[in-house]
Amino acid sequence: MSTAETSRFVRLRVELVLEVTDEEAVTKAALRRLAAESDMPAAERVPAESAVREDAAEALAYLVDPFDLVGEVPGVDLQQASWSSEQVEYDPDSPDWDLDEDDVDEGDAGDDEGDGEDGGRVSGG
Repeated sequence: MSTAETSRFVRLRVELVLEVTDEEAVTKAALRRLAAESDMPAAERVPAESAVREDAAEALAYLVDPFDLVGEVPGVDLQQASWSSEQVEYDPDSPDWDLDEDDVDEGDAGDDEGDGEDGGRVSGG
């Protein structure tokens, strides 16, 4: 693909930390959503309902849908999405939860052009 073709695609990364204050409400809402999915085969529905009943994080995964986030955004067409949820220990004061740390691309870390012996040039071979 040329640069012009690839520039149309954008990877949007979103990370949320939610506090579940009413696990029963979350579970019931997820079970209602599963019941409303008429095209889900029974072979998939039974284990899904079981997982939702056992784990609030699984219930949230059925309730939070990336398609809902961008479905009404004009001028975009969602090409691919994946998401997961897990229970975590959360300390908002911990540096582990600093959301700004992801602002620097991993490929940019420590990449200071011109600091190397070759004057920042990339040599082939």
